[in-house]
Amino acid sequence: MTIKPIRNDEDLRRAFRRLEKVFQAEEGTPQADERDVLVTLIEAYENKHYDFGPSDPVEAIKFRMEQEGLTPRDLEPYIGQSGRVSEVLNRKRPLSLRMVKRLHDGLKIPYESLMAGVQ
Repeated sequence: MTIKPIRNDEDLRRAFRRLEKVFQAEEGTPQADERDVLVTLIEAYENKHYDFGPSDPVEAIKFRMEQEGLTPRDLEPYIGQSGRVSEVLNRKRPLSLRMVKRLHDGLKIPYESLMAGVQ
């Protein structure tokens, strides 16, 4: 594993190409270690050079659902009954602080992503 600093966008593209190759590495392997280091370097570079702003809370939830293969029913322990889950996912109800905490603790969605819509 040869890891180099990311100093410009070409280095960033190179890091992403390598990350694609090791992304599915089994935990505990050198490739998994390389993946973790690359993710950290990429995040640091992007945070310094790009302003993405806070993400939309509903999109953050949907992204995690897609990543984990979750259904709306799987969100009930974090958000409430199915009607409430539907309202949140359809942007008819904002997240409460209790929902944010549960989603963060249970699904590891960053607070920053979830807090954009809290009332």
